[in-house]
Amino acid sequence: MALSDRPAERHRQVAGLFTDRVRGTRSWDAPAPVAGWTARDVVRHLTEWFPGFLASGAGIDLPKGPSVDEDPVAAWQIHADAVQAVLDDPETAHRHLTNPHLGSLPLAAAIDRFYTSDVFMHTWDLSRATGQDDALDPEFCAELLGGMEQMEEVIRSSGQYGPRVAVPEDADAQTRMLGFIGRDPFWSKP
Repeated sequence: MALSDRPAERHRQVAGLFTDRVRGTRSWDAPAPVAGWTARDVVRHLTEWFPGFLASGAGIDLPKGPSVDEDPVAAWQIHADAVQAVLDDPETAHRHLTNPHLGSLPLAAAIDRFYTSDVFMHTWDLSRATGQDDALDPEFCAELLGGMEQMEEVIRSSGQYGPRVAVPEDADAQTRMLGFIGRDPFWSKP
């Protein structure tokens, strides 16, 4: 199933897949492909960075669930439901997110570009850490890669992505995207 190009629907699809991986996790202490992270840290990252980004840029405070240390499944579910509620709110169409580095963007587009795409990429991390299906939508992988390649210098200087990992020239879009963001697409648990 191809991902929607509408922010609310795409988030529903991407967060839904991540939710499946969260619910399928049996060991929250399993090492993840991000150096120094465990499966729990993947969820922690997504539930901790975005609320501040949304609050400072759009004045929206998301409801808080339990900590990821207490209950990673509930922490994720409450967070994902809250983001979906923002996207489903008809007033979101009239709101903007303003950030000194990004300018002012329509709120739904900002969530889609910065948050939903992050959930999408981290789905691979959680899947790989926990031995679940790690296949991502190939069209969205290619779309994200194409956009990121156009601003590689900015991305690399942000500190948010590691150095590019070399992959075979004939690699599929997912493998190329993972290599671009600094993941070893062939990583397996030690």
